[in-house]
Amino acid sequence: MEPINLHSYEALARARLEPGAWAFYSSGADDEVTLRENRAAFERVQLLPHMLRGVQSADLSTTVLGTPVSMPVLVAPTALQGLACPEGECATARAAGAVGTLMTASTETTRSMEEIAAAATGPLWFQLYLYRGRRLAEPLVGRAEAAGFRAIVLTVDLPCLGNRERSPYPGWRLPNYRAGNFPAEMADEDLEEVALSWEDVDWLRSLTKLPIILKGILRADDATLAVEHGAAGIVVSNHGGRQLDGVPASIEALPAIVEAVRGRGEVYMDGGVRRGTDVLKALALGARAVLVGRPILWGLAVNGAAGAQRVLELLRDELARAMVLAGVPDIAGIDDSLVKQR
Repeated sequence: MEPINLHSYEALARARLEPGAWAFYSSGADDEVTLRENRAAFERVQLLPHMLRGVQSADLSTTVLGTPVSMPVLVAPTALQGLACPEGECATARAAGAVGTLMTASTETTRSMEEIAAAATGPLWFQLYLYRGRRLAEPLVGRAEAAGFRAIVLTVDLPCLGNRERSPYPGWRLPNYRAGNFPAEMADEDLEEVALSWEDVDWLRSLTKLPIILKGILRADDATLAVEHGAAGIVVSNHGGRQLDGVPASIEALPAIVEAVRGRGEVYMDGGVRRGTDVLKALALGARAVLVGRPILWGLAVNGAAGAQRVLELLRDELARAMVLAGVPDIAGIDDSLVKQR
């Protein structure tokens, strides 16, 4: 029986994935309080639909940093997609392109960024970790530019790895760091986390003309600093509950960050999105778009590129239905009058 929603895909994926792969994909940090809150917080946001608006269909099209996309649902960066299906990130790139949306490729892919770009038919962003600071980042950014990626998404919430007790890191040798891509003296031990500062953001801006997006912001004052340091966008994110446990759900942190940014950059969010109504709630609270991560992995595990594509189609169809039921014909018509937080 074909899965009818993202929860169905998750259940099937759990049955099909090797237990270690399932644990790696699904686990959070410590007691996984934030992991659970990412879902529970959406349930505390109520929708207040308009009636008698004559709305029979919805236009989901929008833009992100000037790039047209078919819907405000983007693919989040997730590591080691080859654990879900052999084609890994190349399958995801094809799925995103098939539905007209954007994929963010992780630094920690099982396919190189060049392979992903060759498979893609839609726009791409590249997510960057600054392992050991700047000397590994510079060639990665240059390669992303050359491959046609349209923005650099700097993850800022990983000065050290979160305490993921259910799943130690698999420790794969990652293709973006294959021999030949870096000077010979850069050994495996160079791939360690580093504590970033705002100076690193300034340095990254000086390195590339691509827009810089900061992923992992949860505070309004950090959001203000982000735009002051030239960030074109912010992803409100708690790393899927995989870093510091006990932080707010992304959807709860979103409104204050939108208010702090005041239109000086685009604000996105990830974490816990499983329904089209979740997308509608996030947009009503000020997000330009949402990013989905784990559901893409479930789709890949169930049916490769076709499964990932179907996950995105389900979210698209659910969002379109929710917008019609809420009386809004297009993305521009979504505002905070549609939601009430309990």
